[in-house]
Amino acid sequence: MNTFYHKYPILILMILNISYLSAQINGSITHDGLNRTYILHVPSSYDAANPAPLVFNLHGYGSNATQQFIYGDFRPLADNHGFLVVHPQGTLDDMNSAFWNANWGGGVDDVGFISALIDSLSASYNIDLNRVYSTGMSNGGFMSYTLACQLSDRIAAIASVTGTMTVGQPCNNPKEVPVMEIHGTADAVVPYDGSNFATGIDNVIDFWVNKNGCDTDPQITMIPDIDTTDNCTAEHYVYANGTNGSSVELYKIIDGGHTWPGAIFNIGVTNQDINASEEIWRFFSKYTLEGLVTSTEQSADEPRISIQPNPATDIIQLIFDNNIAGTYTLNVYDMTGKEIQHISSTDTALQINVSDWMPSTYFIRILIDNQIITKKIVVID
Repeated sequence: MNTFYHKYPILILMILNISYLSAQINGSITHDGLNRTYILHVPSSYDAANPAPLVFNLHGYGSNATQQFIYGDFRPLADNHGFLVVHPQGTLDDMNSAFWNANWGGGVDDVGFISALIDSLSASYNIDLNRVYSTGMSNGGFMSYTLACQLSDRIAAIASVTGTMTVGQPCNNPKEVPVMEIHGTADAVVPYDGSNFATGIDNVIDFWVNKNGCDTDPQITMIPDIDTTDNCTAEHYVYANGTNGSSVELYKIIDGGHTWPGAIFNIGVTNQDINASEEIWRFFSKYTLEGLVTSTEQSADEPRISIQPNPATDIIQLIFDNNIAGTYTLNVYDMTGKEIQHISSTDTALQINVSDWMPSTYFIRILIDNQIITKKIVVID
């Protein structure tokens, strides 16, 4: 992750330059005598009259808030669903690398910092304090588990991508916490089977299944291998019927590396059959501190869009549900950020000819009913 900007400068500029109808705020608070910074994404749909969920998105070891803001991107989801995303910055360890003190030793009180940041943000924004969540990459995933163990009275659910729990980590909180883990079996940084420092993923799942009182026999789904070029596949395990409706979910990425599924940056074997950010929000949106939500988070009037086939060779079809009203606009961008197509339409089944497009990844940005929806398509030979 330290070479992130050097490897992908054009893509970073492309992402930053695509217009989001939202605010990016750089802020700081003082906690425990330390000045702590963060990047806050406030969605275009934020309305101070209505409480909004809050998602913590924590960077990995040696990374930073800006990199996680871009790499584990929740911005389109936040804009569509009306939640805030905060990207705090860790402190530096003895090796001068940014980290989270997820039971890793040292005196930095990161649990207290996260709690204080919740308080600070809720003083400025109408935060739904029953719907605060934490996710993160690698060390950020470790920290999310630490929050589940030590701050379960404030964190409604957590998700870890390529992270785990430290060996022997204390976790004696009496409250159930819904947990999702997304992890590659070929992860060389945080091995799936564990190490002398990191608990194996199957053991972590067993711990939370038992702690949450979930069914011990999971529902298992083989995820369709829609991208046959990503060199990995995915399996989905759901352990349901836990206390207060809690559950534990595992996305096991077969042959996947230390990467964020669905990311546009290829820093290793990255699964493209799922989008980690989308799956995490789907999981989070089911829960409050009291358990399962009593009504669906997604409005019945919110448009749903699917793309078939994806990957594609000649024709793709965008299929909209019947809840769209009036005209929508659609822009297609290539990997350099260049707009290659602009469409205005009212069709609920729109065909696009991609036969003359170069094999690559493209991004479709749809403005519909005052919402921005971003989709990714892959064109192959």
